[in-house]
Amino acid sequence: MSFKIILLAKQVPDTKNVGKDAMKKDGTVNRSALPAIFNPEDMNALEQAIRIKESVEGAEIILLTMGPPRAANIIRESLYRGIDKGYLITDRRFAGSDTLATSYAISLAIKKLEPFNIVISGRQAIDGDTAQVGPQTAEKLNIPQITYAEKILNVNNKQITVKRRLERGIEIVTSTMPVLITVNSSAPKCRARNSKLVMKFKHSNTDSELQNKTISYTELYDKRPYLKIKEWSVDDLNTNPERLGLSGSPTKVKKIENVVLQQKQSKALSDNNNDIQELMKELINSHIIG
Repeated sequence: MSFKIILLAKQVPDTKNVGKDAMKKDGTVNRSALPAIFNPEDMNALEQAIRIKESVEGAEIILLTMGPPRAANIIRESLYRGIDKGYLITDRRFAGSDTLATSYAISLAIKKLEPFNIVISGRQAIDGDTAQVGPQTAEKLNIPQITYAEKILNVNNKQITVKRRLERGIEIVTSTMPVLITVNSSAPKCRARNSKLVMKFKHSNTDSELQNKTISYTELYDKRPYLKIKEWSVDDLNTNPERLGLSGSPTKVKKIENVVLQQKQSKALSDNNNDIQELMKELINSHIIG
């Protein structure tokens, strides 16, 4: 049985280290000025994908990520943990894409990998916090979607059962496949690297990365073709360029800033009711609550 899981993941700027150069004049994120990390909730999705692979005979995981050449790092990190292969969607013409343009490009990439059973990703990326790419991709693929997933309870070749974590409780949902699932940060954390997989895939590179290498890996890649991480450009996806990048993105970023909440003063309270009442009055009068 062939069972294909497509994992969507993103390399994001570390939003804990936003500086004065974090934003370009055109309103896009200056990614070169910020440290890059694996989007946290995509790591939760990676763990769920691996668990599905372990429970379904013949299952494989293919990762899709869209970004600059350095985004290949998260493909390697995923290979070290148990995925089978990955594709880097990269092209300067993708630069500045908002969620609408991104989901358009990703949906076309997914269609190139048909047939598939599950598309899975993190709920949202920390550089935008919109939680829109997953649902928008599902709509473009015309498949059902399950959001806020916390755990995959059961899966077979026909349907999947998922536990969702909502604001006021949990919900158990069953869906036919193919289906798109977005995973919460409340889901189990991703496992650590597997040392054997690190040794197997440590020389994995894209064509763009190989061009900057001082050592020739021609013979190595002839013997081990699984080490080549494939790149897809705008032309490979057969896209409409007007729906990509800034021209295909109705959302514009006005400003990026790092907000740090610091304690300015403290107040010690006793268990006396009057102290608590006075604190509530102070909070209400200062419009902190109420």
